[in-house]
Amino acid sequence: MNTIGLYLHIPFCRSKCPYCDFYSFRGSAAEMDDYCAALQQRISESTAALQCKTDTLYIGGGTPSALGARRLKNLVNQAKQDFLTEEAEVTVECNPYKLSPDFFKVLAAVGVNRISIGLQSAVDTERRALGRLSDRQTVEAAVRAAQTAGIHNISLDVMLGVPDQTEKSLAETLDFCLSLGVPHISAYILKLEENTPFWRRREQYHFPDDDKTADLYLQLCETLKNGGRMQYEISNFAKSGFESRHNLKYWHCEEYLGLGPAAHSFLNGKRFYFPRDFEAFLKGSAPVPDGNGGDFTEYAMLALRLTEGLRESKVQARFGYKIPDEMREKAQIFVQGGYMTADEERIALTRNGFLLSNTILAEIL
Repeated sequence: MNTIGLYLHIPFCRSKCPYCDFYSFRGSAAEMDDYCAALQQRISESTAALQCKTDTLYIGGGTPSALGARRLKNLVNQAKQDFLTEEAEVTVECNPYKLSPDFFKVLAAVGVNRISIGLQSAVDTERRALGRLSDRQTVEAAVRAAQTAGIHNISLDVMLGVPDQTEKSLAETLDFCLSLGVPHISAYILKLEENTPFWRRREQYHFPDDDKTADLYLQLCETLKNGGRMQYEISNFAKSGFESRHNLKYWHCEEYLGLGPAAHSFLNGKRFYFPRDFEAFLKGSAPVPDGNGGDFTEYAMLALRLTEGLRESKVQARFGYKIPDEMREKAQIFVQGGYMTADEERIALTRNGFLLSNTILAEIL
C-alpha cells in the first residue's frame, strides 16, 4: 500500500514572535477543543477517502504544545486508529514554556518518537529580542524531560542573522546544543517578512549584514560537522539515521497530506491548500487547488536542496530520461567557482553554493 506523509497545522501560539509570519494566533480553550474536534474529523474523512497509510506524522504550527498533552494525545490516537503505520515517525513541535511535568511522558506513551523544540538561540538576550518566552535553562529542562520520557530523537531550531549576533554568541548556542546530545539541528537564516514587528521596526535593530550572516552559516556548518551532525539539507544537520523522514518527503517530492488552515498538500500530481481562515476550516471548507506538481523542474529544485543533490539514477527511474545536458553545462560554471560538484551520477551544491542557492537554481533550471 502507498504511504504518504501527514502534516497537521496547529494555529495557536501563546504569543507572536516578532519575526513570524506563519498563520497563528492566541486561542481560547474552547477554540482549541473545537479545532481539535474538526481536525480529528478531517483525519477520519481523509483516511476513508485516500485508502492509504502514512509513515510520517508531523504536528507543526504555530505552537502545537500550546494544546497541552491531552489534546495532542487525542490527535495522535485519531491518526493511529487506521492511518499511521506501526513504524511511523511521529513529530511534535514544542515550545518549552510552561509545559506540564508529565507532558513528554504522555506523548511518549501515545507513540510520539520525535520532538522539535524552538530554541533559536541559547543566549538569553538574543532570545528576548526574538520574543522567546523561556530561558535556556527551561529549554534544557525540556530536552532532559523528553529524554527521560524515552524520546531521544530531538531536534533544536537555531536562527542565524538575529539582532546583535556574533561568532561568539553563535558558538555559545551551538555548544549548548551539542552539550545536550540532541541528534538533529535545524538552522534558519532570519528573513524579515513584511507586516511583522521586525520588519516595521527594522531600523531599531542591528542585524548582521549578508556577508556576516554568510560567515555565521559557514561557522555553523563546520562546528556541527565537527560535532558529528552532518549536513543533509541546506538548513538541516543530523547524526546518521536521525534525518527527518517527514521533511525528506518534501525534498524528495513525495506525496503528503496537510490538514488545517494554511496547510499544503501534494497528492496524485496535484497541489492544494487550505486558506488561512480558522473559521472556514471549522465549517468544513474545501481546500483550494494550487496546480500540478512533481514535474522535473520542481523535483530538481527540491533535490538540489539536499547534499546528495540531483542523482542520475533517480531522475531516470522517475522520469525515464537523464539529467538534461543543458542543465549539466550550466552547472559547470558553478563547479568551476566551487559552488557545485558534478560527476556522472549527480550534480549537487557545495556548502558555499547553498548560500547562493536561489541564484544558482534560477540559472540552471
